[in-house]
Amino acid sequence: MITHLKRLHLISIVILLLWIVCLSCYKESEIPPLTPQFSYTFKNNDESVPVYLQFTNKTEGGEHFLWEFEGGQPATSKLRTPPEIFYSKHGAYTIKLTATNELGEQTTTEQQIQIKDAIGISFSKTVIDSHYPPVTAEFSNNTTGEGLTYQWTFNGGTPSSFEGKIPPKITFTEPGIHTVTLTVYNGFETLTKTDTIEVLPYVAPSFSWEVAHEDYDYQASVKITLSNTTQSAIAYQWIFEGGSPETSTATTPTVTFNNAGTFKISLTASNGKMSKKLEKTITIYPNTGIYHLKDIKLGINYSHNTQHIPAFYSTLLRRGFLSSEVTAAVAPFIDIVFFGQSNTFSYNKFISPTESVSYAFNPITGAKNTVFINTQELFSETDFDTMQNDIPLQSLSITHSPIGAQPFNSSLPRIVLFKTADNRKGAIKIKQFVDEGTEKSYILCDIKVQKKQ
Repeated sequence: MITHLKRLHLISIVILLLWIVCLSCYKESEIPPLTPQFSYTFKNNDESVPVYLQFTNKTEGGEHFLWEFEGGQPATSKLRTPPEIFYSKHGAYTIKLTATNELGEQTTTEQQIQIKDAIGISFSKTVIDSHYPPVTAEFSNNTTGEGLTYQWTFNGGTPSSFEGKIPPKITFTEPGIHTVTLTVYNGFETLTKTDTIEVLPYVAPSFSWEVAHEDYDYQASVKITLSNTTQSAIAYQWIFEGGSPETSTATTPTVTFNNAGTFKISLTASNGKMSKKLEKTITIYPNTGIYHLKDIKLGINYSHNTQHIPAFYSTLLRRGFLSSEVTAAVAPFIDIVFFGQSNTFSYNKFISPTESVSYAFNPITGAKNTVFINTQELFSETDFDTMQNDIPLQSLSITHSPIGAQPFNSSLPRIVLFKTADNRKGAIKIKQFVDEGTEKSYILCDIKVQKKQ
């Protein structure tokens, strides 16, 4: 009986041990093998810097994790799924993942990733020769990056487009601003840069001229100064038919025509690529020896002093002056002063500029003497109208006399003779007495006077 019990006890112990062994084997079979693995993707499929990498942890049997991101930000992570990892520089980097299971076992796996360089788009241009049409330009491509393709477009250029890194020489013929565009693609992103090419206008010769002040009537001799308004030129060739000089390469030359006639003035303008010619004519008239000044207004005393209509006049400068306009430079050129007592024109006379202060005018400092004959016995209206040159004036004796200094009334016709301080003789024909009140009344006259020798 005791032996049987011992046998049963022994069997129970064996069964218990077998159960423990089986249970232990069962628990061990529940722990999966530790196999760390992961995958990654580029955010927005962009593999060139700056980039963000997104990771997926595919590890089995791991409880704890350590990520190491060479060159990345952040550089490490202990999360099962790390945050987005930022890379600012291109290159090859190692990604490590170390996994630890509940038994403390560790296994490490790693992968190599390639971060591509960003596109650094850049190009420059060189214009050959000049910006005058046609314009030929060369382009250099300084773009940086990996796996790049290039697309060029040249607005208005020949050729108008090109695929490749360095385009051939491009020619632009039409004046204006032309856009050049370079588009670069690396498989992930596209960048574009633009620049412009300026083509200047075609050569367009253009000119005018101004005569010297004393040559306004274009009577020989006539001195003119050219005004060159040519477009897109750097060199000029002038030819002056009948002029002195006959030719010039100056931009704005001066030329004198000493004889009467119609003459050609030609300008050939060039920019080194293109030349164009423009021709004009100028007519020079025979010298009559006189200036014919028409429709001159001379105000009565009150009109002049109230700064409405001048009573002072210069036959050389061909303009009237109010007292406020008389300067030291002007004063010696004033040779006519009209004194009209009132708008009734019952008392009128021409006086020497040296006498102005005696007739209620401001003094003309630096004035010169002019002799007037305020009566018309020596010269008729017909004499004035038919005078084509200074011959009728040459023989006149114009001297001061009490009779010649007498005033005159508003009766017409009225011819007044005068001789300036530089011995130029002239005649004034009063055409009209105009009554517009005390402030704006005036006489309207023509003047014929000898030119200065």
